[in-house]
Amino acid sequence: MATLAHQVPLRRVPRTMAVRHLGPNWYATVMGTAIVANAGAGLPVRVPGLRTACAAVWALSLLMLLALLAARALHWAHHRDQARAHLLDPAVAPFYGCLAMALVSVGGGALVAGADWLGPTAAVALDAALFLTGTVIGLTVAVTVPYLMVVHHTVGSPSPVWLLPVVSPMVSAALGPLLVPHLPPGQWRLTLLTACYGMFGLSLLATLVVLPLVFGRLMTGGPLPLALTPTLFLVLGPLGQSTTAAAKFADAAPGVPYAGEAAVLYGVPVMGFALLWLALAGAMVVRARRRGMGFAMTWWAFTFPVGTCVTGAEGLAQHTGLAALRWLAVGLYVLLVAAWLTAAVRTVRGLAAGALLAAPPGPARATARTT
Repeated sequence: MATLAHQVPLRRVPRTMAVRHLGPNWYATVMGTAIVANAGAGLPVRVPGLRTACAAVWALSLLMLLALLAARALHWAHHRDQARAHLLDPAVAPFYGCLAMALVSVGGGALVAGADWLGPTAAVALDAALFLTGTVIGLTVAVTVPYLMVVHHTVGSPSPVWLLPVVSPMVSAALGPLLVPHLPPGQWRLTLLTACYGMFGLSLLATLVVLPLVFGRLMTGGPLPLALTPTLFLVLGPLGQSTTAAAKFADAAPGVPYAGEAAVLYGVPVMGFALLWLALAGAMVVRARRRGMGFAMTWWAFTFPVGTCVTGAEGLAQHTGLAALRWLAVGLYVLLVAAWLTAAVRTVRGLAAGALLAAPPGPARATARTT
C-alpha cells in the first residue's frame, strides 16, 4: 500500500523564500572582508605571502558582493512587502549605508589588493565603476534615511547604528584619492579631490551631531541590549576612516603646503579617541559576553570599524615615521583578522543551520509614524 508520502506530493518551498528576510545588514560581511584585504595590503611591514593572501581575500569579497547583489535583487523582486518593511524599520533602514560602503570598499581593494591579478587597467576600471555607484548610493542614503527617521519612523533611544548612513560618504572620501593619479591633470583631478574633501566634511559634521547622542544614551540609559552591544564598535568607523582620509588627501596632493602636517595634526588626536573608544567598547563586549551574549550578525561590527583604525594608523605611520604607529597598525590588524575569522566561521555555521535567514521571532512591531 502506498504511503502517505507517496500519495501526497511534498510541498517545496520556493527558493526565493530563502531571501525574504535577507536585509541590507548582510553587506557588512562584504565590508568586513574587503577591509581585511585593503588594510593588509598597506601594512608597513613585510610578511611573506601577505600580499597574495590579501589578493585572495579581496577576490572573496568581490564574489560575496556579486552574490549579495543578486540575492538582494531577488529580495526586491519577490518580497517587496518585506523590502518596504525594512525601509520603515528604524532598526534596519540605517544599514542601507552598508551597501554603499561595500561597493566602495571592494572598488578600492581592486587597486590596493587586486591589481596584481586584474592588471592595472581592469583594476582602475572596476574601482571607478564601484566608486561612482557606491558614492551616489551613499550620498542618497545619507539624505534619505535621516529623512525617513524624521518623517516616518518611530525612533527610540539613540543607537550607534544611526552612524551608518552618514559614515558612508567618509568611506568614499578615504578611497576616492586612489583614483586621482589615474585622472587627467587639471580640472578632473581637482574636482575629484574637492568632492572627497566635501564628503569628508559632510560625514564628519554629521558624526559630531550623532556621536554625542550615542554617548549620552550610554551615560543616562545604561548598557545596550546584549545583542546590540557589538554595535558600539561602529563608532570607530568614522574615526578611523576620517584619519585614513586625511592621510590620503596628503598623498594625493603632495604639492599642497603642510598637507602631511595637517593629516598628522588631525589624525593623532582622533586616533587617540578611537583607542579610548576601542577600550570602552571592548570592555562592554566582555561584560555582555559574560552575561550570555550569543552570536548575531552584529558581530560583523568588530571587523570594518577596526579595519579603518588599521588604515588610519598606517597613514599616520607613513607621515610621521614613528615605529610605535607601525606596530599599532600591526597589532590592530591582528585583532581585525581574529575578529573576521570569528564572525565568518559563525556566519557560515548559522547559514548552514538555517538560523540566520529565518524569520525574526515574535510579531512584527509597528515602526512607522501614524500621525
